[in-house]
Amino acid sequence: MSLSLRPMTEADWTAWMAVGEEAFGNALPPHQAELHKGTTEFDRSLGAYEGDQLVGVTAVFSFTMTVPGGPIPVGGVTAVGVLPSHRRRGILSALMTRQLADIRERGEAVAALYASEAAIYGRFGYGRASDSLFFNIPKHGAAFVRHAPADPSLRLRIVKPAEARAVFEKVFEAALDSRPGLYARTPARWDTLLSDHEADQRGAGPLRAVVVEDDGGPRGYALFRIKQNFTQHDVPDGELRVKELFGLDPAAYALLWRHVLDRDLVARINAWNRPVDDPLIHLLAEPRHLNAGWLDELWIRLVDVERALAARRYSAPVDVVIEVEDAFCPWNARRWRLSADTSAARCVPTEDPADLTLPVTVLGAAYLGGRPLTALRGAGSVHESRAGALRELSLAMSWEPAPWGGLIF
Repeated sequence: MSLSLRPMTEADWTAWMAVGEEAFGNALPPHQAELHKGTTEFDRSLGAYEGDQLVGVTAVFSFTMTVPGGPIPVGGVTAVGVLPSHRRRGILSALMTRQLADIRERGEAVAALYASEAAIYGRFGYGRASDSLFFNIPKHGAAFVRHAPADPSLRLRIVKPAEARAVFEKVFEAALDSRPGLYARTPARWDTLLSDHEADQRGAGPLRAVVVEDDGGPRGYALFRIKQNFTQHDVPDGELRVKELFGLDPAAYALLWRHVLDRDLVARINAWNRPVDDPLIHLLAEPRHLNAGWLDELWIRLVDVERALAARRYSAPVDVVIEVEDAFCPWNARRWRLSADTSAARCVPTEDPADLTLPVTVLGAAYLGGRPLTALRGAGSVHESRAGALRELSLAMSWEPAPWGGLIF
């Protein structure tokens, strides 16, 4: 097989979509395909060709993502697919290797993705950096604790999502630096989030929204749908599906949740992709009624270890020599001295003996601050040569709040 890789153009769009639909086993409705096209950066897309046939694809979004200490440029990897007829021929490895080199050449030290299958990306150096929870709350179990925060100056306002977009954007921008993993949204990404065609609704009705505000302006918003239903005895049995909810302070956050939990004709509230430290866990008087489940969320890859480790901030002083194993980015595969305090960090090559030896996946998993390195040692992923070095690095890389991207790309 003669394989060639090249960036794609708009002229390749139809073929690109065909490969994606075969690889993922789906077919996007026309309006969703157009929204997808609107977010695509064609100069950052990559096609694998066998002769004239497009057999594999991948792409990158140019993101500004919050990491511990502030925002940095990040390559958001997406649309990775190979035709089922061409699997296990090295096409995916060729695409991912070229893509990592391209991301580095763009000046991005970190790559991020959401994995369609969790088993795929560890072999390319991505580590599971954040997790999410999903809730399925019966309305009868939605009572709050007595000390739930409240602010009499706050008020709720029902809005039409398409007309309140500027309000949502203002709230989100205010929240953006508050949590590692959140990334700045382009207008095209807001278009996708707020799209409300029948195919977007999936039988759950139109997109609805509520804003919480005070005299100073908006303090939060919630986006949701309500799937109306009644039992055969005409008892309301609807389901409210939370799409997104941001509150800029505890009282605003609690008031938004109180609203979605109290909607009439609703028997249960489903919220998918919530952070693992979601305050709702502590607001419910009976947290067992969350019926919570746990999933992987963002996967992170250090494309340039030297710049990535120097770009973030640390929760405690650290001075450690790390030997990094990296089969796909050979420029990372060496020993590095990380020296940092809580205000600045430096990472430089060194010939000093290693305190720790670990694969680059481990650094990716810990990079956003939500994955203790000490837990990864228990899985056999880290070798410690100097006693105490792992705990030192684990403490330094930890961060609060927990990482969470919030919106799948």
